[in-house]
Amino acid sequence: MTERFTKDHEWVRIDGDVATVGITNHAQSQLGDVVFVELPEVGRKAAQGDAVAVVESVKAASDIFLPIAGEVVEVNGDLTGQPALVNEDAEGKAWFFKIKVSNAADLDKLMDRAAYDAFVKENG
Repeated sequence: MTERFTKDHEWVRIDGDVATVGITNHAQSQLGDVVFVELPEVGRKAAQGDAVAVVESVKAASDIFLPIAGEVVEVNGDLTGQPALVNEDAEGKAWFFKIKVSNAADLDKLMDRAAYDAFVKENG
């Protein structure tokens, strides 16, 4: 399984031709208490960088961008009733959606864990 990160603090884990997407622990800690998650519709096709979901906290609302191009094949319905899962397990149980990857080369534009950690350290 390949794991990559974006400068917008999303993570993506690739397993075959399916990618699971969520926000990082850093992102959820910056947002504060998450109170609402708007997930994309299954079947939605989007390009890398397109805003496809929204996460709202007591502090702000933030778009979730697609780390790699693809079609949404599944959403995490648990987040609809329990948005606080994002604060509890952002990089695990609180994944947002899964996509069928349409362009694996998009991964080359993303950071591995070490590069992401360095990015967060430099940029706060």
